[in-house]
Order: sequence, then C-alpha cells, then structure tokens
Amino acid sequence: GPIADDKPVRIAVDLPAALHRDLIEYGRLLAQGGTPVEPAKLVVPMLERFVSTDRGFAKARKNV
Repeated sequence: GPIADDKPVRIAVDLPAALHRDLIEYGRLLAQGGTPVEPAKLVVPMLERFVSTDRGFAKARKNV
C-alpha cells in the first residue's frame, strides 16, 4: 500500500498572552523543580491528547 507521509509540518500560531503565561506555568510545574518545559514542546502532546480523547471527533470519524 501507499507509504504514509509522516514528514512534520511547521505551523505558526499566535497565542493569547494569558494562555502563553499558563503554558509557561504548566511547564514549570511539570518539571517538578527541574528545567521548565518550553511552551512549544507542550503543544503537540496536548493536542494529541485532546484529539485522542474527543468523543465527538471519534464518532464523526467513524461515520466518514
């Protein structure tokens, strides 16, 4: 069969300042005293988790 295109795609996103501050704090707390995790490194796992747990999306995807 065809080989899936797994090449990463770069996108630029403007975040509200309050959300950016929250991501900075989230990364700091996630590190538990170690080196804080940069907000940019949090985005992909957060989005993957969101999409994988969205029941409406899963249901709609099944019906396609």
